[in-house]
Amino acid sequence: MTVVALLRHGPTKWTDSHRLQGRRDLPLSAAGRAAVKGWRLPQRVMAYRRVTSPLKRALETAELLGGRAAQIEPRLIEMDWGRWQGETLDALRRKLGDDMAENEARGPDFRPDGGESPREVLARLAPWFEELGHAGEPVLAVTHKGVIQAVMARATGWDMTSKPPARTRWGVLHMFEVDRAGGLRMTEPVPMVSP
Repeated sequence: MTVVALLRHGPTKWTDSHRLQGRRDLPLSAAGRAAVKGWRLPQRVMAYRRVTSPLKRALETAELLGGRAAQIEPRLIEMDWGRWQGETLDALRRKLGDDMAENEARGPDFRPDGGESPREVLARLAPWFEELGHAGEPVLAVTHKGVIQAVMARATGWDMTSKPPARTRWGVLHMFEVDRAGGLRMTEPVPMVSP
């Protein structure tokens, strides 16, 4: 089994206002940079190979962690929120009403207007997990909430309509084991070590 640690990038200005970022290439906010500078990887994770989403907020998070340089892995990019980027879920729910409720009830087949579904996120990640399973080298991946939640759904059978099996929290490594066929199992999350 190959160990994979998924880390959500630090906060941006849009994170603070609960706006859907999707593929919008925003940097970390000043508060986000300060938060990430306070994160410390557990010693065992320091030696993991590092990869990151190509978006600025993930690249910056990976750089601020120090240690090994991270390689860009395009498949780790955030879920595409299409024309809903910049909106908030609350505003969309008010504006779209029953249509939004029906869309959210689709779970992994939920689709933002002009965007991609969590199931499509998993489809682009599946070959990557197979590659990781064959390589056998532990990996730390800096990515996004939508990606982590899609992976969590695949690993646990979560239907993405009920309460998630774990919160996608800041400064926490979401831990998974990958078998040689790309199958996933979620293990206990690991908080970042305080300085």
